[in-house]
Amino acid sequence: MPDEEVLTEPNDTEPDNTENNNEEETDMPETTGKLKRSALMHFLNTAFSTSLTSPDWYLIGKDVEDMSVELNPDTEATKNILDETSITDRGYEPSVSVDTYFANPDDGDIYDQLKDIAMNRKTDGACRTLVLEVLVDKTTGPFDAWVEEAIIKPTSYGGAQGGVRIPYTISFSGNRQAGTVTFTDKVPTFTA
Repeated sequence: MPDEEVLTEPNDTEPDNTENNNEEETDMPETTGKLKRSALMHFLNTAFSTSLTSPDWYLIGKDVEDMSVELNPDTEATKNILDETSITDRGYEPSVSVDTYFANPDDGDIYDQLKDIAMNRKTDGACRTLVLEVLVDKTTGPFDAWVEEAIIKPTSYGGAQGGVRIPYTISFSGNRQAGTVTFTDKVPTFTA
């Protein structure tokens, strides 16, 4: 009889192990939990083209501690003589300030482009490219993504001791497309 008790004890612990395994599976990132900041990625097409044919994506983030897309909503409230309020919604004028970009020739095309725009005072089409936003809010891809035309403008160059900085602003300029992204060796591929 004691042998039967010993035999039943391991069987009783097996379901507990299964429950522990299920708990481990729930420790995986969930779509409803708090996302880390690294889950929202922004890429620039360093080919400075608005074509998706062969983009060369640069992931913004090195040396950047804080970066947000400012939506800059454009609304206006007016009140008529009947004390009724109406709202005019003109949409958004989104932009991003990347204040901590350090000039680094090892960054390749993004450095070359920012240097060229700033030092040669480039405007218009020479500053136009694509920005790709990817939200990694699930454990496997494809991931939700949006691509939009943007104007990249350095706001200054130089800075304090520690390195030459070229802070820049990304002004979203329209033709936004929703789609998905898959990654191969950390390189995104956008599908509309």
